[in-house]
Amino acid sequence: MKAVRYIVFALIGVVALAIAAIAIAVAVIDPNTYKPQIESAVESSTNLDLVLAGDIGWSFIPLGLELNDVEARLEDERMVALDQLVAELSFWSLVTMSPRVHTFSLIGLEANLSVDEKGTGNWTLIMPESDAATAGQPDAAAPAEETAADSTEASAPLDFNIEQVEISDARLHYEDRGTGQSVTLEGVSLTARQITLGSGFPLELAFRFATNQPRFEVDGSISAQLTANEALNDFSVADLEAVFDMAGEPFAGKSVRASLEGSLAANLENEIATLSGFSASLADLELNTDLTVSGFGQEPQITGTLDVGKFSLKELLSDLGQPAIKTEDPDAMKAVAFTTAIGGEPGTVALTDLSLTLDNTTFTGSAAYTLANSGIKLELKGDAINADRYLPPASDEEATTEEAPQGDEATEEGELLPLETLRTLVLDINLGLGQLIVSNLTINEIKSVITARNGVLKVEDFSGKLYDGSFSSNVTLDARTDNPQWSINKDINNVQTLPLLTDLAEVEMLSGGANMDVNVSTTGNRISALRSNASGEIGFNLAQGEFTRMNLTRMACQGIAMVNQESLTKTDWGTSTPFNDMKGTLRINGNTLNNTDLVAALSGMRLEGDGTADLAASELDYEIGLRIVGEIARDNACRVTDTVKDVVIPVECRGNFTEDPAGLCSFDGSRFRDALTTIARNAAKAKAREEVDAARSKAEEKVSEKLQEKLGEQGGDQVKDALKGLFGK
Repeated sequence: MKAVRYIVFALIGVVALAIAAIAIAVAVIDPNTYKPQIESAVESSTNLDLVLAGDIGWSFIPLGLELNDVEARLEDERMVALDQLVAELSFWSLVTMSPRVHTFSLIGLEANLSVDEKGTGNWTLIMPESDAATAGQPDAAAPAEETAADSTEASAPLDFNIEQVEISDARLHYEDRGTGQSVTLEGVSLTARQITLGSGFPLELAFRFATNQPRFEVDGSISAQLTANEALNDFSVADLEAVFDMAGEPFAGKSVRASLEGSLAANLENEIATLSGFSASLADLELNTDLTVSGFGQEPQITGTLDVGKFSLKELLSDLGQPAIKTEDPDAMKAVAFTTAIGGEPGTVALTDLSLTLDNTTFTGSAAYTLANSGIKLELKGDAINADRYLPPASDEEATTEEAPQGDEATEEGELLPLETLRTLVLDINLGLGQLIVSNLTINEIKSVITARNGVLKVEDFSGKLYDGSFSSNVTLDARTDNPQWSINKDINNVQTLPLLTDLAEVEMLSGGANMDVNVSTTGNRISALRSNASGEIGFNLAQGEFTRMNLTRMACQGIAMVNQESLTKTDWGTSTPFNDMKGTLRINGNTLNNTDLVAALSGMRLEGDGTADLAASELDYEIGLRIVGEIARDNACRVTDTVKDVVIPVECRGNFTEDPAGLCSFDGSRFRDALTTIARNAAKAKAREEVDAARSKAEEKVSEKLQEKLGEQGGDQVKDALKGLFGK
């Protein structure tokens, strides 16, 4: 026991002597006397010029070092400067073999980093070239045992204790002299106290960030309660409050505030991260969420909720200094909101109970995103939306049209679709909408199924109800080559044309239930190519209808009256022409629509049409024939005689169909010469028949008279009857 006692006393004596030696050294030795040697040592081993302008101090309890007014220059330019550095260790923690930092204070730190015109950073010039070339290379002779030992030590729990860390008025400046870009982080202050692994500690941070290209500034402040375990694999941030005041060119000079609140936690060992009561705001936009992420690999599983409160998109853009969105309805886009629950299997982010509000419209459904193949699945149904509310005002559209460059000034036509992106799409989309108003058209019960696989995009069922009728269409886009192929098939059943044309273009030309069968194909990835390469047919028919802005009967009667050399007495002709069973086929060849088989049944006439429409020039060149097949109107001057029967009254429709559709068609006087030829031929035939009939009657009478003289009155009558049969009467 005495030996143990002596050993303890000896250890205490050694410690006491060490403490005494340190105390005497601190009291006797002045570190400022060594400043020239320190400066010389730095300058000899680096390219820096070190200036220790302030005092160097140290203390015994707590054991600490203090530096004041330090500067390091590189090529006569200040690179690093420091007003004051204070580092103190708890002396008694050293005695107990559990080192504890008492205070670490950094005041007025300044660092200036720059890149010259050749792209060389000044930090790469700190070390001499020979040292810089070898710096960072591993020591090949280092024993494997040391590496293993280091690894073992690194895996041991870390005993980390700091009473206080304080950084104030720090500044970092970066400049790229080749581009003129500069970035400054200044006014940095950080305060943390009682930093101990396994326990929470408060942290406060403030800073100012600025850049000149573009001019952008951020004043930020962050406060939170941080926790990290001794193994440094479990972290948490509680009571987070972060505020960022931003201004500059991205916001058109306006000031914008963003903020973050809530709690975060991450466990690296279990691969779990959470956001609890987390909210983020930007101007008046606010997002709230609670999320849990399980698994940090390629197939994480995400669960939680997401809520974006109602906000005005127009006001948000205004607050952010962005260009305003002008809409036909000034109250559009003023009520937007979004909520959803988040779940799904690992590797898939699934949104359920999804609700999207846009003004008076609500969409509900679900969505899913697969991380492995970026596949998107969406099922969304909406009640009703008026898309015209969101179009630019009519005055803006007209101004845009007037300002559009023409001819050589026109912008070069670009690609219509990003083909590389389309080839990667994996889509399964099912959409539904109760009512859609677009271009003043009202479409009800819209359904659409969209799929995409391996570069082939299909709209397999796009259907709806339109003006007492219905439509359905299928579209296929094959984007597997750089010259994509398009196929369009569409059926329209009994769509009433009068209200449709009236709502669409304020044109009242045609009424009736239209049926159409569209089969069109084309190739290309530009609008001009799609038009010029288009081919196919559009078959159409209207069982009953009416030309509402033209009276073809009056046009025909004008021609017949001319033939009869009389004037029409009827005045109440009206402004329309009823018809039955109009049908025909439009053949598409590039920008040209060709029709050669238009027919329709009118009162006493048959409508026949033949012509083309040039879509590129918006020009119509169409000839209509009104073939007389029966009585047309109750006007004696318009009586149908053998002379005019089967005559074609010509009507021409020529001109720009975008300017005055109702004024395109008129009586075709030049083609009426052909009608006059037919009329003359019919008249000659009628006159010849009259002359034959007259000669036959005269011959019959002469023969009858002579026979009657010979046979008497009774026999004469019998012979007369026989002669009538002979002459065909």
